[in-house]
Amino acid sequence: MARLAQTAGLTDVQQEILSTVRDFVDKEIIPVATELEHRDEYPQQIVDGLKELGLFGLMIPEEYGGLGESLLTYALCVEEIARGWMSVSGIINTHFIVAYMLKQHGTQEQKDHFLPRMAAGDIRGAFSMSEPALGSDVSAITSKAVKDDGGPSRSSGAESGGAYVLNGQKMWLTNGGTSSLVAVLVRSDEGHPEGTAPHKSMTTFLVEKEPGFGEVRPGLTIPGKIDKMGYKGVDTTELIMDGLRIPADRVLGGVTGRGFYQMMDGVEVGRVNVAARGCGVAQRAFELGVRYAQQRHTFGKQIAHHQAIQFKLAEMATKVEAAHAMMVNAARKKDSGERNDLEAGMAKYLASEYCKEVVEDAFRIHGGYGFSKEYEIERLYREAPMLLIGEGTAEIQKMIIGRRLLEEYRFQG
Repeated sequence: MARLAQTAGLTDVQQEILSTVRDFVDKEIIPVATELEHRDEYPQQIVDGLKELGLFGLMIPEEYGGLGESLLTYALCVEEIARGWMSVSGIINTHFIVAYMLKQHGTQEQKDHFLPRMAAGDIRGAFSMSEPALGSDVSAITSKAVKDDGGPSRSSGAESGGAYVLNGQKMWLTNGGTSSLVAVLVRSDEGHPEGTAPHKSMTTFLVEKEPGFGEVRPGLTIPGKIDKMGYKGVDTTELIMDGLRIPADRVLGGVTGRGFYQMMDGVEVGRVNVAARGCGVAQRAFELGVRYAQQRHTFGKQIAHHQAIQFKLAEMATKVEAAHAMMVNAARKKDSGERNDLEAGMAKYLASEYCKEVVEDAFRIHGGYGFSKEYEIERLYREAPMLLIGEGTAEIQKMIIGRRLLEEYRFQG
């Protein structure tokens, strides 16, 4: 086992889970990741393997058929998976954010209906906040839900508590095509007087759909995959709602106006996940760099013996270690029941920035070969930038960090 990025205080069960995932990554993901990524092919066989391992139910409580593990265990598994191929960790992440939101905020009926099938991997989750005209400015959402008391119920077509009609366009859905359940955040002014703060008039709807592209249920269209620089294999899509009718019992938690808080709670988990992804990609980049440095010779010796390369390796390893420590701290804080937005923001910011830098240094160590698609580092070089913008840009993280620091260190003079 490598010396870097070790985690103290893990239970035997956690160590066994991580060992199993690491073995799966080394045998089933790393050997095929670059080929699949270059073809932008969905890794169905890998996903099926993760399903068999029970990873889709990792954090779902045992009473719903999951493993009931902690956020720390999940984050460490994500770190291992991202070390193999970051796109696979994205498939897991969106699923778990939706499962976490259901566990924390769903009605009992919603938990009973969705969580067992999510734990088994039979339902795959995605979530949606962004729109074409906005990214991090969630308060500017224009997609809207309007109450329609005459709407048919989810199952029978009879009236059952009314329904909502959703209209609008969403953007940047990871798993938008392959998912069968999407948590969608929209504006819902019903019950909220004019002048209500935007974040208090948003609602999360649980939208069930068929996997695939095109019209996946009446009023809901997934146009197709967005062609991206990196983060390939996983499908990233738009979502278009045009008269999409959703029954009232599919409002997350059963009450409108709480969607913003529910999503932000889920995003805290997501930011720990992105930090873990950054750690995993950085670890792989370091592994590739330190290995190549001992294979490549210049001026009669391994380039690893040149001081310039040793300095790079030292800086890379230090960044891998620091990012891992911050990610673990943020996960443990959330697991303890404490507020962790400061720690999650710091971990996401540092891990994504350090990941970019470690990948670039590994790329430089490879020299001209780093530019060749035959070498794995070329793929990592295109993947790392996504972490700088996923789950909130670096600038948004710094805003969150700054505001929380001013709360904690308020000047009393």
